[in-house]
Amino acid sequence: MAGNGLGTLFRFTTWGESHGPAIGVVVDGMPARLPLEEADIQAHLDRRRPGQSRYTTQRREPDQVKILSGVFGGLTTGSPISLLIENQDHRSKDYSDIAEKFRPGHADYTYWVKYGIRDYRGGGRSSARETACRVAAGALARKVLGPSVTVRGALVQMGPHSIDRTAWDWGEVERNPFFCPDAAAAAAWTDYLDHIRKNGSSIGAVVEVVASGLPAGLGEPLYDKLDGDLARALMTINAVKGVEIGNGFAAATLSGEDNADEMVPLADGRVGFLSNHAGGILGGISTGQDIVVRFAVKPTSSILTPRRTVDLHGRATEIVTKGRHDPCVGIRAVPVGEAMVACVLADHWLRYRAMGAAST
Repeated sequence: MAGNGLGTLFRFTTWGESHGPAIGVVVDGMPARLPLEEADIQAHLDRRRPGQSRYTTQRREPDQVKILSGVFGGLTTGSPISLLIENQDHRSKDYSDIAEKFRPGHADYTYWVKYGIRDYRGGGRSSARETACRVAAGALARKVLGPSVTVRGALVQMGPHSIDRTAWDWGEVERNPFFCPDAAAAAAWTDYLDHIRKNGSSIGAVVEVVASGLPAGLGEPLYDKLDGDLARALMTINAVKGVEIGNGFAAATLSGEDNADEMVPLADGRVGFLSNHAGGILGGISTGQDIVVRFAVKPTSSILTPRRTVDLHGRATEIVTKGRHDPCVGIRAVPVGEAMVACVLADHWLRYRAMGAAST
């Protein structure tokens, strides 16, 4: 099976299955002499950890990370860093009824038709359980970027219900179970998602990630554009079906005058912008503004509502998926999206330094 890693200079490879003994990630390209301990990684894993509210899967995983290599005396050595996360609360029997059935909307069928075998226990390699490894890698990427760069995510839409952007408060993101920056929207989503959860159904969401503090000049034309790499990385997250940078698809409704980010000289000799419709990237290269990216997450495929499907023998049947599943997997996708953005930015930051960046 190919395609288990991402990156050029900062590169990570994940391994393991949802119901196996453990999952993990190997990060290569981490510079030497950066301070790193397990607590630095654990803080981010705890934000993604399941079972923290009734709005996420009730699978109780502590997600305790162990550093197996690449760190000595509290500092990175420059060698590959291997991280281990043990699985402790998997219940494979919950999936015995679907061992020979394909879940509509899930990767069950495509994995089986490609490889001739599939791990039906929670989805195996295609499970969102794998995203814990990405969050761990993202914690290392933040070390590469340093404290002057912030990468923050928020849930900005649940189903058809969007936030009020004039009420955006980053502090509110950590005060509700939805990572929502709008207190009023978070309160409304409580009843909305409760209804969906009690009906055994699911709903999609939109996540926005903003990266601040980066210089102009990150990104490579033409086929290694920063926005292209961000879109690719985010599309690798389970259940993501769309990505947009800046105004994204809304740019199609604007005139050239409205869409243009007018430029002005600053007192320190740098260039300033009067707006950020481009999301901080022009020609695939960062402008020095905030990088703004959004991605759409589809509803969880594992639901209690009977759906028509086929089995391994090609026979028509119905399927009901029991077990413990997120009614809105977009909630826990917030720290995952942050991690993937951080990994791409760390990779491009190292490439930017390696080529000897021009002053901007």
